[in-house]
Amino acid sequence: MKNKELKSYSLDEITDKYIGKVGTPKRDTFENELRLDLLGEAIKHARKERNLTQEQLGELVGVKKAQISKIENSLTDARFETIIKVFKALNAKVNFNVEMLNQKVNLA
Repeated sequence: MKNKELKSYSLDEITDKYIGKVGTPKRDTFENELRLDLLGEAIKHARKERNLTQEQLGELVGVKKAQISKIENSLTDARFETIIKVFKALNAKVNFNVEMLNQKVNLA
């Protein structure tokens, strides 16, 4: 019996094949959802580190427990203002990275 050599693939190759190439609408949606998942996990981690329940965090922010749950589980597109309030209530430092794309902007 001959040994067949297994071919390995990078994560980028698999993502390109099954999700779509960078810049396609399907890939953009996938990457956006992934970022929201990471944001929700960061909020959940910080909340637990501060020994707060979702209800307590909601009270600090001025939203209901359900809204905190949805944010942590990436089930909603929360307003930017709400996300900032959540991190402020958690006494967490927030950094945002903005990357300029090589796209031409036309002014009317």
